Parts: sequence; structure tokens; C-alpha cells
Amino acid sequence: MLKKIRNPQMKLFLSQPQDLVKKDHPYRKLLSIINFSELTKPLESLYNKTVGRPGFHIENGFAALVLQWMEDLSDPQLERFLTENIAAKFFCGFDITEKTPDHTYFCELRKKIGTSRLGEMFNLVNDKLRSKGLVSNVFTFVDASTMISKLALWDERDKAIKAG
Repeated sequence: MLKKIRNPQMKLFLSQPQDLVKKDHPYRKLLSIINFSELTKPLESLYNKTVGRPGFHIENGFAALVLQWMEDLSDPQLERFLTENIAAKFFCGFDITEKTPDHTYFCELRKKIGTSRLGEMFNLVNDKLRSKGLVSNVFTFVDASTMISKLALWDERDKAIKAG
């Protein structure tokens, strides 16, 4: 009996993330609600100026920060999530074979955007989701003050992992 040799790499090169993500995936719903291009327009001046990492548009970076919050990921976990998860690549606008940011990018991006402005942007995302009935006043997608403390917690967790 002949054994069929599989080449999964070949199929991946023929596909784009949007072709591989289910039509009813929650990330598709979010992309239909959140216009990242419009939301990040005021941050265009940060593009290609974020700690010498050209090539990652602010729109892709902010979408990754939204995923980080939704999935409760540290910066290193987000790096891995974007590397390995096709739906995450699709959500953030990366091609399958495109290099995604490393964990240091996200920390530097948050610093460049600034805590106050980042909180305002997350509140805009929250407002859009609330207007579509996806979140309510009982459950909040993000609270800027909570986000600040959560980011500090992630920084501490990352330091502990490096030290340990």
C-alpha cells in the first residue's frame, strides 16, 4: 500500500488567513464592528517610529493590543499567539507567512501611545461593542483604570518569568 505524502506547507502558501478563518468566528464579528483604520488615524505619526521596528503599522499593533486584552495575554504570550494563531493573524491584518511583532514591540507601543490615550481608545472600542449589544453596563469590555493595573501586572509577570 502506498503512503500518501502530505505537504501542509503547500496548502498554506495557497491560502490567506481570511480563507482559513471560519465565517462565524467571533473575530470576524469584531472586525465588522471596529474600524481599526479610523480608530488609529490619530496615531499615524507613531507608524515606523516605534522603537526602530519599521513595518508594523499602528493599526496592526493596536488590533493586537485589543486581542491581548480580550484573550488576557502577557506580551510574550501575545507574541506566540500571533505567531501560531491564524485567526489572530487575520484579526490583526497579518498574512500567514508574515513576521509578527516580538513581545517588546507591544510594551513600547503602549508607552508610545500613552496610558491616557490608550484608555480613551479602549473606551471607544467598548462603546462600539456596547452599541451593538455585545457588552453591557454590567460586564465591561475594558476599564482604563483596570487596564493600567493589568499592564503593570503583565510587566511584573514578564519580569518574574525572565528572572526565574
